[in-house]
Amino acid sequence: QVQLVESGGGLVQAGGSLRLSCAASGRTFSNNAMGWFRQAPGKEREFVVAINWSGSSTSYSASVKGRFTIPRDNAKNTVYLQMNSLKPEDTAVYSCAARSYQLISTLPSEYHYWGQGTQVTVSS
Repeated sequence: QVQLVESGGGLVQAGGSLRLSCAASGRTFSNNAMGWFRQAPGKEREFVVAINWSGSSTSYSASVKGRFTIPRDNAKNTVYLQMNSLKPEDTAVYSCAARSYQLISTLPSEYHYWGQGTQVTVSS
């Protein structure tokens, strides 16, 4: 089992930055690929970004590429979502997720553990 706890959400103006954290506990974190997903009201859950177990490979959705990054620190069992140049359309509940495998996936159904989510609101 892996337990995930997100933090760092909040309200920010358009053009600003936020950094979300996802702290993992339980089984070995360094063997897990990690991902961030988001869900806006009335919309389906959307893939944002993912990173493989070692940090050597990442995948970004087109909507956030160039603005978001996903650093991970295996020594701290933590993965981050650094969000820059935020837009009102980035407003959503952001959730981190862990796979039981080392390789990236962009599909929510291929993640086995989820955090509770944290709200990010970007005002115009």
